[in-house]
Amino acid sequence: MNLFTRSASPRRSAPSAAPRRPAGPAAFTPAEGRPDPALAALTGEWMIDPAHSRVGFSVRHALVTTVRGAFTRYESRLYFDGRDPARSRAEIVLATASVDTGVEQRDAHLTGRDFLDAAAYPRMRFASTAVQLAGSDVYRMTGDLTIRNVTRPVVLELTYLGHVVDPFGYERAGFDGTTTIDRSDWGLTYNARLAEGGAMVSEKVRLQFDIAAIRTPDAG
Repeated sequence: MNLFTRSASPRRSAPSAAPRRPAGPAAFTPAEGRPDPALAALTGEWMIDPAHSRVGFSVRHALVTTVRGAFTRYESRLYFDGRDPARSRAEIVLATASVDTGVEQRDAHLTGRDFLDAAAYPRMRFASTAVQLAGSDVYRMTGDLTIRNVTRPVVLELTYLGHVVDPFGYERAGFDGTTTIDRSDWGLTYNARLAEGGAMVSEKVRLQFDIAAIRTPDAG
C-alpha cells in the first residue's frame, strides 16, 4: 500500500475468510443482546475510501466560534470481526502537513512549530488496542493516539451505519466515530489570552471520523 495516497483502488472480490488474529479481551455483551449474526458476513479486511470519508476535528476559537478542519491524506488498515468485535482492529496514519481548515494562513500556523510541527513530525497515528460492543450498532474502540512522538490512550465511540454493495460491485460499510481530547496531553500547549481572560484556542479538541470503508481484495 502506497503511504499517503489519496485514491483507493480496491478490486471487486468475494468476501474472504477471516485471517487468524491473536486472542483479544472478551467482547462486552450489552443487555439487549449479542452482535447481530448478519454482521458475520462483514468479517475481513477493509480500507477507508478517502473520496467518501472525512477525518476531521473541531475546536472552540476565541470563545464564540468553532473552527473545523480535516486531514486530507492518510493510510488505513482495518479488520472487522462481525462474530467477535473484540478481535477487530484499526490503524490510521495521517500526514500532519495535510491539515485543511479552509484558511491558508491558519493551516500554516497549525503545521508549524507552535502546533503539529509537520517538518519534524510528518505523521500522526491511531492504533486500536481493544474493541467492545457497547450497543446494537455501537462499538467502543480504545487505542493509542500518537502526536509529535507522544502517545496517549483515547476511546472512540463508533456507530455502525450499514453495509451495501455499490453499483460497481464494491462492498462498503459505514461508521461514524468521535472522541474529545485535551491537546495539552500531547504537548500542544501554545495559546494566546484574550482581553476578557479566556484562551484564544480551547484545549479541548473534538476528533470526528466519518468513515466509508471498502472491503479489500483477497491477498491470495
